[in-house]
Amino acid sequence: MAKPRVGWIGTGVIGGSCARRLLEAQYPLVVTTRTRAKAERLVDSGAIWAPTAAEVAAQSDVVFSCVGYPRDVRDVFFGEQGILSEWSKTSASSDRVFVDMSTSSPELAIEIADAASNAGFDALDAPVSGGDVGARNGSLSIMIGGDADVVRRITPVLLCLGTNIRHAGAPGAGQRTKLANQILIAGAMVGVCESLLYAYKAGLDLENVLASVSTGAAGSWSLSNYGPRILTNDFNPGFYVEHFVKDMGLALEDAQKLNLSLPGLALVRELYVALMAQGGARKGVQALIQALARISNVDAFHD
Repeated sequence: MAKPRVGWIGTGVIGGSCARRLLEAQYPLVVTTRTRAKAERLVDSGAIWAPTAAEVAAQSDVVFSCVGYPRDVRDVFFGEQGILSEWSKTSASSDRVFVDMSTSSPELAIEIADAASNAGFDALDAPVSGGDVGARNGSLSIMIGGDADVVRRITPVLLCLGTNIRHAGAPGAGQRTKLANQILIAGAMVGVCESLLYAYKAGLDLENVLASVSTGAAGSWSLSNYGPRILTNDFNPGFYVEHFVKDMGLALEDAQKLNLSLPGLALVRELYVALMAQGGARKGVQALIQALARISNVDAFHD
């Protein structure tokens, strides 16, 4: 069978690497992103540029989006030049699928799925975890909300991007699974940063500490992937601080609707908000150690 034509919207840290993997797998690819310069390497490698989401949709069977905020997702789908404006024009849209890989609002995911169904096509919420490394290596975890048959239909495409592809349930369930993931990461990141800050202040060899604890009960993905970056003062983004603050806010907002208190998450979010106030919004999440160092007047962990 011929490979479906794929559209990709958003070529940032995660989206750009995912789009490249689809090109390498020889999927016909149409791309758009807010700043065209960020897509030039993809275009040079064979992707077709389109100036709007609607024009991506006009040339695609499956459209992925990987953008920053729920407002961006809403504009990509419902905007004047969005997916819905194009695919609602034709009855030939029945086999078309919109897949949002952004971390966004569960309520928005449900709204999009309903609107897509009414227009005669399908929509999935499929946020990912694994950061820049997972996107480059095609080893992302993909958490999917929506119809199980639609998930099976596009699984060959998803296998180019991830190794842990899970159907979470109805529309919105993918987003809620991702928010559960972000709650775990919040706790892990403050643990990694406080541990290394303590080890530094105690005068320990940080490389030896990392080697000692990373394979025991304290080992984690965050420790193994972000710990070495902290030791070399590498605070470049695999995942932006400002996007993590957004994700934690979404989780707290949804938890409130569930009448659920998450005090640990609320505390970690406030620490990251402090890091943003110190100019760290576009740094990687491992830069939390800088905010914690400033609180204790520790002169270390500089850019």
